[in-house]
Amino acid sequence: MDASLDLFDRKILALVQRDCQMNAEVIAQEVGLSASAVQRRLRRMRADKVISAEVAVVNPQAVGGVMTFLAGLEVKDNYDALPRIRSWSQNEPGVQQVYYVTGNFDIMMVIVARDVKAYDALAARLMNDIPQIARMTTHVVIDTIKNSLYVPVDTTGEGSASA
Repeated sequence: MDASLDLFDRKILALVQRDCQMNAEVIAQEVGLSASAVQRRLRRMRADKVISAEVAVVNPQAVGGVMTFLAGLEVKDNYDALPRIRSWSQNEPGVQQVYYVTGNFDIMMVIVARDVKAYDALAARLMNDIPQIARMTTHVVIDTIKNSLYVPVDTTGEGSASA
């Protein structure tokens, strides 16, 4: 267990991951602290980047729908390409997630686009801007079974993460 996060912090994290708009009074009742203590802990965890972002999750169908693509990139000269991929993806709103991975690919990306044509244009820009990409393999998501960024947090004090 991380010494900088006590059991109260972990319980707070488990709650705010599910609803970041939950008010301090409700959290306080759930975890057994005062509302002001919860607010102080949340402020500290935000400042320490334990909580790195609080966002609204938008239903793609509510805004006209988008398609999701999983792209596996094979890269030549990984260590030269990684900073370029990092920088490029930070400036590309359709790139939701990027992972440096082991296995058949060097990089995995989660990309959203309004349609296949828009995805193809994004992929062409990526391949053009980063010549170290030797190959890009794409999988089109047919249906989202689960989509979550929840991180299991040990709220038992026993050292193992539980959801």
